[in-house]
Amino acid sequence: MGRLTQLPAWQALQKHYQSLVDSSMQEWFADDPSRFAHFSLSFKDILFDFSKNRITADTLSLLCNLADEVALADKIVRLFNGNFPEKQPAFHTALRDKTSTKLPDIKKALTQMTAFTEEVRNKKWYGATGKPIRDIINIGIGGSHLGPLMTTHALKAYSTRKLRCFFISNTDAAQIHSVLRQIDPEKALFIISSKSFTTLETLENAKTVRTWLKNQLGDVNLSPHFVAVTAKPDFAKAWGIEEPQIFPLWEWIGGRYSIWSAIGLPLALMIGMKRFNEFLAGAEEMDTHFREAPFTKNIPVLLGLLGVWYINFFKCSVQAIVPYTYELNYFCDYVQQADMESNGKIMTLHNNIVEYATGAVVFGKQGCDSQHSYFQLLHQSPRLIPVDFILIANNQFSSVNQDILIASGLSQAEALMCGKSYEEAFLELLEENYSVEDASALAMHKTIPGNRPSNILFLKKLTPRTLGSLIALYEHKIFVQSVIWDINPFDQWGVELGKQLLPAILNDLCNQEINTGYDASTAGLIRYYQKILSRSRS
Repeated sequence: MGRLTQLPAWQALQKHYQSLVDSSMQEWFADDPSRFAHFSLSFKDILFDFSKNRITADTLSLLCNLADEVALADKIVRLFNGNFPEKQPAFHTALRDKTSTKLPDIKKALTQMTAFTEEVRNKKWYGATGKPIRDIINIGIGGSHLGPLMTTHALKAYSTRKLRCFFISNTDAAQIHSVLRQIDPEKALFIISSKSFTTLETLENAKTVRTWLKNQLGDVNLSPHFVAVTAKPDFAKAWGIEEPQIFPLWEWIGGRYSIWSAIGLPLALMIGMKRFNEFLAGAEEMDTHFREAPFTKNIPVLLGLLGVWYINFFKCSVQAIVPYTYELNYFCDYVQQADMESNGKIMTLHNNIVEYATGAVVFGKQGCDSQHSYFQLLHQSPRLIPVDFILIANNQFSSVNQDILIASGLSQAEALMCGKSYEEAFLELLEENYSVEDASALAMHKTIPGNRPSNILFLKKLTPRTLGSLIALYEHKIFVQSVIWDINPFDQWGVELGKQLLPAILNDLCNQEINTGYDASTAGLIRYYQKILSRSRS
């Protein structure tokens, strides 16, 4: 493929952007009463409304032309065949594909998970003192943490009450001891999740909890209290994990795409393997949609192309994801890692420095709380920030509260699009008995520009199956954008650099030394910490 910005479709999109950049979405809705019908799609129990975007039918046509020019269809086939990119294939989709060529290994892992989860859930897995396991503690970081954390929180309504689930992710002692204070050492099961089984934070935390457990239980066999999920079983065995308690990972699974594997063991323990398989099935259904639907009817493709439209043509650098449900409170954190770690790249697959923006800063939290914090910036800042709203029609609890949640989400999407004109604000103030002079001045501050784009993903209900579909949708959206930008979404060398620099700094901090190779700022900060440390320990 030639340089992206030189492609005919890219050039056409640039001209098209200039022709509609000042157009009003409200006027488009007024001119086309069927705009919602034209710009919304349904898949299973998910409705995708993208009508509140700064697009026309021509925009979609041009974006799909761009997808054709970068051979997106071929790249999708290669992804599902496990040969994209060439030198570092990623095959996480095989974990939920019943026809995968890797099925024997996957099936064996699922069988191992099934047997183990049934023992634990049926109180037949005992700790060192003979008491059945009650507390599940996942020790991992990055994809080994965010996936299990997000999914177990999202599916609490489907979880057993016989077990409790906790998470330890970083080496901050405050987090570790906060968890340890809540659990019963005799009933604790620690899941050490690390693909390499060399992750510093994970192994330090594992060592800390093993010492704590030994202090609590005395000189007993601690092996029933530990299992591992890793691609390096020999390392896990050397640490002390019994071989039958080591669950496999494979090199062809990236951490941020690993929730479908044994990394999802905490979720499987909490909701059971039957529901875990429903979770996988929901993702597989979205995979099929992604593979088979034409681009104009393909939700992940359209979501990805819309992101490219805003990032590269409107120069948006931020994307908000706002779920109007407490159950998805960690969903944005999960997508944040998946998106920013995948697409925050500077080099193309053809070894050229990119000439355009890649990726966006992804942020967000549960909707009602967000309305009272950062939504002010979404509405009135000069910065344009597209928003994905996620709504759940039915929940497990009060229908009245749910009505309020849905109304809140819909009203925010409408407010972002419609805004409030100076004239509207001025008349409102006059009706509130402001003087003409005061109303004239204050109305300028109450003016909200509107024309802010948003998508709405409306789920009938949050279930293991719909959650699986939703996660897979965002995975594929991220992949689509990586293909457009000609980048590798399955490496993360920026993350690795920090890991390489850490040992030298840690050594100097611990030994009261300092390396002459540091920049002045780093050296000064090391000396500052050493000075405080020497005083506190003297």
